[in-house]
Amino acid sequence: MFSGKAIVVMGARQVGKTTLLKQLFSDSSQKVFWLSGDEQDVRELFENISSTRLKAIINDHQVVVIDEAQRIKDIGVKMKLITDQIPEVQLVATGSSSFELANRINEPLTGRKWEYRMFPLSFAEMVAHTNLLDEKRMLPHRLVFGCYPDVVTHPSDEVDILRQLTNSYLYKDILEFDKIHKPDKLMKLLQALAYQVGSEVSYNELAQLCGLDSKTVDSYINILEQAYIIFKLGSFSRNLRNELKNSKKIYFYDNGIRNAIIGNFSQIENRTDAGALFENYAISERMKCKEYTGDYANSWFWRTTAKQEVDYIEEKDGNLTAFELKWNPRRKASLPLSFKNAYPSASFTLINSDNIEDLLLV
Repeated sequence: MFSGKAIVVMGARQVGKTTLLKQLFSDSSQKVFWLSGDEQDVRELFENISSTRLKAIINDHQVVVIDEAQRIKDIGVKMKLITDQIPEVQLVATGSSSFELANRINEPLTGRKWEYRMFPLSFAEMVAHTNLLDEKRMLPHRLVFGCYPDVVTHPSDEVDILRQLTNSYLYKDILEFDKIHKPDKLMKLLQALAYQVGSEVSYNELAQLCGLDSKTVDSYINILEQAYIIFKLGSFSRNLRNELKNSKKIYFYDNGIRNAIIGNFSQIENRTDAGALFENYAISERMKCKEYTGDYANSWFWRTTAKQEVDYIEEKDGNLTAFELKWNPRRKASLPLSFKNAYPSASFTLINSDNIEDLLLV
């Protein structure tokens, strides 16, 4: 705060960005001026505004918060105006679409912003709120319903909340993109990705399945990623000729959203995809952990054409760590011999429901 730079908080709708900021400023002695890009008159206000008028509107407020800033045209230029011309004011902006917001602010605000990403509640946050034992007991529930704040704080209403989230808030941002010409095909693509969690994806196969061309599939997947619904994990390749070099897997940031897309909220004991759900949860939670702790380790999966595989790999400071992810603690696992021989210095950890904190608590 008050370092001469704008603060930008990005994340999907309903993860708690506005709630966080309201809590942050609730006990503050600073006067806060709230604006929402969802409101038409706010968007109109910023259309042809000068620094003189901005100063008059902001008046004696020390903090200006612009919620859903991506909905305001040329917001980056307007934010630069405030940061440069009214340096005594702390500007804070939130956005639920990194594609829209990043595109509009990156060039105007180069060197003038701090960026933060916010996700559904993390394993570490829940452990801090309750305790490790309770959160591990809740793991079967989290694998099915995920960790959106509303879902966590309204037990027994999870299904209704997740349906509302997928039908209203999340799709609302995606379908506003000019590049989405076939929303029905996009929904089909999301379902196909949901069924393929933990498996390699082929854009050509997805294109045939959804009635799209592979370039459109690529474009739609990028938009889904920028809307904080999914993220990609690339394949690790260094030494072996038969390593997959350009493959990718796609995971969902939240298990509940994934299950809402396919309409399956069965308990984990009755599911055939329990392993895939655990893998999605573990890797998405690890991504949150890395983001929040500032861990810069690179992440991949590893596989060969002979279908030898390692679920998750990290490299940091030249050191490789391989993880195998198994929901059932009775399942054994070891590194494939070809991986051991190619990367003899790599360490190995088996992560299951009994020791998941070894991956998610730093």
